[in-house]
Parts: sequence; C-alpha cells; structure tokens
Amino acid sequence: MPLYESVLIARSEITQQQVDTIFDAVVAQLESDGAEVKKREYWGLRNLAYRIKKNRKGHYVLLGLDAPPAAINEMERQLRLNEDVLRFLTIKVEEIEEAPSAPLSRRDDRERSFRGPKPAGPDDREEFRARDEFRADRDDDLIEEE
Repeated sequence: MPLYESVLIARSEITQQQVDTIFDAVVAQLESDGAEVKKREYWGLRNLAYRIKKNRKGHYVLLGLDAPPAAINEMERQLRLNEDVLRFLTIKVEEIEEAPSAPLSRRDDRERSFRGPKPAGPDDREEFRARDEFRADRDDDLIEEE
C-alpha cells in the first residue's frame, strides 16, 4: 500500500483532549478501512501564518499512514465535514521517518539552548551612563567656577 503523511490543523478554541478524540475517530475510521497509522505526532498549539476562519492559532497533528487511496479519500471527506478541523494536507511519500519531525526537534533545541546574558536594566543602559557622566562633568565645572 502507498505511504502518506497528513498534517491537520484544528481550531484553537478546543482543548488538546478534544483534538485527541477527533483524531482517534479519524484513526479508527482509517483502521476500519484497512489502513495502518505508522506515526502520530502532536505539534501543539501554534500560530497560523494568516487567519483561517477567524482563527489565529491552531492545534497541529501529523499522521504517518500506510493506507489504500480509498481510505485516504474517505478520511479527507470526514475531515471536510468536521467543523473543528481548519485545514489538512495529505501527501504521498516514499517512506515514513521514525525520527521526530522538524517542528518537534526544533522545539527541543530551543528549550535546551542558552538564551544569552540578562538584558541590561534601565540604569545600566549606555545612554543613561553617558547622561550621568555628562552631569558629573557639569557639576564639577560648576564647583570649580565658584
């Protein structure tokens, strides 16, 4: 059977548990049609590039499928009918990678990375130091003139 990857975006107003129940129903329908789910990843609540049906965020889920084309057609039909699913994209692939996908691995790198030194407070910034030095010089000149 051909291999597919499908990315689905659900509305942000629903909870993660509701997202899981939606995709459990999709997986159950696929398995009843003779498909096998090889990979399932929840990417989390992420910002959308543009508004979709008045939503700025969405729950992203990736499915790796080994399915006949008829099962994919039925899955896409069911997703079109579901009001909580904003968008989906299914593509045919040569193989399904077992390693975590790019969004998940990138998120892990960000959590482990060093964020740099703490930003300077308002009194440590260069323009405040320069102003204070200027005032100190001016005060010294006033004292000498007296």
